[in-house]
Amino acid sequence: MFADRAKIWIRSGKGGDGHVSFRRELYVPNGGPDGGDGGKGGDVIFQVDEGLNTLYDFRHKRKFKAGDGEEGGKRRCHGKNGSDIILKVPEGTVIKEAESGKVIADMSGQNTRQVILKGGLGGAGNQHFATSTMQVPKYAKPGQPAQELEVLLELKVIADVGLAGFPNVGKSTLLSRVTNAQPKIANYHFTTLSPNLGVVDLDGGGFVIADIPGLIEGASEGVGLGHEFLRHIERTRVIIHMVDAASTEGRDPVADVYAINRELEAYNKELAARPQVIAANKIDAICTDGETDPVERLRQEFEPKGVRVMPICAAAGTGLKELLYYTQELLDSTKQEPIVFEQEFFPEEMQIDEQLPYTIERSTEEEGVFIVEGPKIEKMLGYTNLDSEKGFLFFQKFLKDTGILKELEAAGIQEGDTVKMYGLAFDYVR
Repeated sequence: MFADRAKIWIRSGKGGDGHVSFRRELYVPNGGPDGGDGGKGGDVIFQVDEGLNTLYDFRHKRKFKAGDGEEGGKRRCHGKNGSDIILKVPEGTVIKEAESGKVIADMSGQNTRQVILKGGLGGAGNQHFATSTMQVPKYAKPGQPAQELEVLLELKVIADVGLAGFPNVGKSTLLSRVTNAQPKIANYHFTTLSPNLGVVDLDGGGFVIADIPGLIEGASEGVGLGHEFLRHIERTRVIIHMVDAASTEGRDPVADVYAINRELEAYNKELAARPQVIAANKIDAICTDGETDPVERLRQEFEPKGVRVMPICAAAGTGLKELLYYTQELLDSTKQEPIVFEQEFFPEEMQIDEQLPYTIERSTEEEGVFIVEGPKIEKMLGYTNLDSEKGFLFFQKFLKDTGILKELEAAGIQEGDTVKMYGLAFDYVR
């Protein structure tokens, strides 16, 4: 069964609480604090598995939870970290926040593994809170809470070329003739109910082509299975419009091209603007009876607009070589970068309370060093993956939006000075 959409609930692990205890040994009746730190909660990680091509595994299980960190122990024992949970998805899966529909991650191209929710940091044990005036601290920090989120998984297939057209115009037949794909073919509507991918091999090149199930009018508004079909051509760089030039079912091929373009534009304007070629199929069944040749009608209508019309007979193989090489030319003339959906939703933003206080101080021990502390800062660092470019950009945006950068400048920070935050150090650059 092909499954290209799933809604699931995910939760990272809670950080383990810090421990409160004191050293008690023979001849050491009043030892100092020795409570250990709590373990870090597990992360929720999505990873591309090249052996998968559907989201079927998420149809039966909908809740996924990483392990919680363990509480710290006596004798400065660190609690065990919670186990990460790794969710494997096919390449091309887009992860969205379910309520807003905003993109969290696109698992395609170079992005084969991404931490979506970070586990909470473990709390500090009471060993960290002893001072000259408080030698018996009876408190420790609790672990940071877990993150939880409902996400929508959408599979948008990875293909260079998309075959678009109304039902029963011969798309599956074309795919079976030009690739080694084996789609189901029969003379009734909606033979294809899931995308079929095939690889076209040409001298000096080649491309991946997707047979998208037949469109119907209103598909862009979700009529029929419109959205389920249209999402699979969002990544394609070239679109082949396939029409029944012989009108074997009474459809007008010119009107069909306009109808398909209307659906593409209503769904995604960028999609409708991509290079196109019209494959006028079933030319072996054309009977003009003195009327204008339908292929010529298509050419007169669309070639002045820059869209080439190529007559073919998919069943007999007529014109397929010319169509494929022209499609390769279109691909060669377009950008080679894969189409990747940019991140719009940052889960770490959910965890930050902008009202929490923070402090900025100039170090008295080191020249050109500024120390920024506070629960808001610690919380943000605990949930932000600074190893990723997106996470670091979010970190920079956080510093700007909360006014921390302005306060650092007011405190006299200069280019090249160092900003320290809970064990991390950053060079200040204007």
